[in-house]
Amino acid sequence: MSWISIPDGSPFGPENLPLGVFRYGEEEPRVGAAIGDQIIDLAPVASAQMLDGAQLFTQPTLNAFLAVGRSGWRATREWLLDLVGNPAQRDAVEPHLIPQSAVTMQLPFEVADYVDFYASEHHATNLGRLFRPNAEPLLPNWKHLPVGYHGRAGTVVASGTDIVRPSGQRKAPDAPAPTFGPSQRLDIEVELGYVVGTPSALGRPVSVDDFAEHVYGVVVVNDWSARDLQAWEYVPLGPFLGKSFATSISPWVVSLDALATAAVPLGPQDPPVLPYLAGENLENYDITFEVFLNGHLVSTPPYKHLYWSPAQMLAHMTVNGAGVRTGDLYASGTVSGPEKDQRGSFIELSWGGREPLIVDGRERTFLEDGDEVTITAWATAADGSRTGLGAVSGRVLPARS
Repeated sequence: MSWISIPDGSPFGPENLPLGVFRYGEEEPRVGAAIGDQIIDLAPVASAQMLDGAQLFTQPTLNAFLAVGRSGWRATREWLLDLVGNPAQRDAVEPHLIPQSAVTMQLPFEVADYVDFYASEHHATNLGRLFRPNAEPLLPNWKHLPVGYHGRAGTVVASGTDIVRPSGQRKAPDAPAPTFGPSQRLDIEVELGYVVGTPSALGRPVSVDDFAEHVYGVVVVNDWSARDLQAWEYVPLGPFLGKSFATSISPWVVSLDALATAAVPLGPQDPPVLPYLAGENLENYDITFEVFLNGHLVSTPPYKHLYWSPAQMLAHMTVNGAGVRTGDLYASGTVSGPEKDQRGSFIELSWGGREPLIVDGRERTFLEDGDEVTITAWATAADGSRTGLGAVSGRVLPARS
């Protein structure tokens, strides 16, 4: 319960309190917490209460806050819960509530590194059937390790940023040579992103049991993808220009503590994983995404079916001694479920363009100029209560010469 009025159906209830960075008018960007349809401007509240670390909320990114580590994250969450739940705090907080509609949300943290995984068996199987119809859909390594690639941190952008259609080389299977031009198979990928706070030392792997010591929370991710560029370039070294032009993330970072009630056991893994990927309490989250194309719901991918857990992704990412840094982002890869309307990309939804969707009375396959894609997400607890992750959106602009 909270003394703050929260609209019915709001993703940001009093137990959520995600953090983000906002700009209010001409003022400098700073850190706020979302509740209902408002933002708590944390800097003046923390300063007035002489809170240790009050200066963290005056920063234009969350990086300084992320770096304080798990004890600091938990102390901040307890303070936030008291701010919104204790009526005695009303006089201190109410003057610093700002409508979300009055602010411009920023990229919530400066991204240090970006890694993208391929953790959904349903997605990997669908693409395997599309690209290798006469072979096993999963490659031999897929169930032994979380497959991933290193992305481009500099093109991770805030929700609402327009996406310019990328150009590059593409080659049709029956064409004698590649051509250059705008991508004709522009796509989305529905993903969950994990935000690293506490760094690790170079040469020291992070174990699956230490996941929550390093990861602060999650964001909704749309990893835009140019499928025709990707298909021509990815052999033998994997994704490059077909992926690196833009990745959009939601403005609010939801803490792992706020997601705890939506944790579910990881599904069975067969064959058994190697010891560094094994653990007693490996978890996923019961999260449902909603994908809207120009305002029309086209898919509802479920996260709980993912084969690899976020702790295993982190352990594999560092097992060779690679360190993680404050502000690192790693994403799950496309989230797809067992049903057709649970696929997290248009290449799957349209089955490579051969089975168009009907959206607003029109046949659709890949993205057209002017299209706007919005992805929302909710985490569901065992009692049915929901924690919102917010939304990430982007509009496609024509290619530039």
